[in-house]
Amino acid sequence: VCWSGETRSDHARGRHTSPARHIRRVSPDQQTRVLMSFALSSAAAASVARVSSKATLRGRSLRAARSNATRPVRAMAVKAEVNQLKDGDKKGLVDSVETFIFDCDGVIWKGDSLIEGVPETIAMLREMGKRLIFVTNNSTKSRAGYLKKFLGLGLEITAEEVFSSSFAAAAYLESVNFPKDKKVYVVGETGILEELDGVGISYLGGEADGDKKVTLSPGQLMEHDPDVAAVIVGFDRNVNYYKIQYATLCIRENPGCQFIATNTDAVTHLTDAQEWAGNGSMVGAIKGSTKREPTVVGKPAPFMLDYIANKFDIRKDQICMVGDRLDTDILFGKDGGLRTLLVLSGVTDEATLKSPENEIHPDYYTSKLADLLTIKASVNA
Repeated sequence: VCWSGETRSDHARGRHTSPARHIRRVSPDQQTRVLMSFALSSAAAASVARVSSKATLRGRSLRAARSNATRPVRAMAVKAEVNQLKDGDKKGLVDSVETFIFDCDGVIWKGDSLIEGVPETIAMLREMGKRLIFVTNNSTKSRAGYLKKFLGLGLEITAEEVFSSSFAAAAYLESVNFPKDKKVYVVGETGILEELDGVGISYLGGEADGDKKVTLSPGQLMEHDPDVAAVIVGFDRNVNYYKIQYATLCIRENPGCQFIATNTDAVTHLTDAQEWAGNGSMVGAIKGSTKREPTVVGKPAPFMLDYIANKFDIRKDQICMVGDRLDTDILFGKDGGLRTLLVLSGVTDEATLKSPENEIHPDYYTSKLADLLTIKASVNA
């Protein structure tokens, strides 16, 4: 804009004249409008300059923040100490407890193969007067079935020393006085059925529904037994849509129907060649369809530990839990106030144990159960 009396050449060369010098050439109203316009233009220019300055500063701050974010962070978190079991620690650990609770899969065996040195370690601990208890989350066998497996692998174990999650499910129902006139629907295998027989509880489902299929037609309604007052979900190699739907109907439509999970393990050792999808996949399907959380009776839930401690009258601080999983075995021990020993012969490897993301830390860790045998060598030396 050229002021009155200002030539375009003056304006182009930047030789602007004062507005006051030329206001006399316009009317009073025009003078007011011109002054207000000039004031607003000056304020706007100043505001733009301030915003630009702030934006520049913010830009520098953001660039600095991004730069700092890429630099290694030091001393942001204290890494928990993870103690490897040394020869000097072993006898002290064994002497400090009277009972050892062992997980089975990944500690005693993998699949159907015994882990090296286990028979000798069990024999040594018995010679030292320790009570031994074997606990497994695998519900496919009953306690009698697991005893048969132990004996078949050459391990001298008694039925009283074996606790499975299939047994825990039946013991739980017995502990809450499950009505004898009600039934249980089972997603699972023979281990759960045998344990329910042992406490006189009626059931349906299980292996009998392994081959059943759902054939849909318009308006089809799937019937279910209204007398089912509990659904037990255990590991089931023949799980199918029929079983999932039947369990869902019982839990959602039968008033007060309990939802019980033997465990929620992500994986299991069906063979020693690889890991296989665990019971968590079966439980997850029914959690999703019912929007209900189950009562878990296996590790790391406290039910089995409380049952064992009461049965044998054992102080929990006199027990050492030995397992291969952080989120079941070691958490089971830590939550229960037990000493804990992680073995790396199963699910958990050393990298996972020492990962910054891991928040579950055993008292000690070692490569396998047989590492305890150096106690015997040192005593005999």
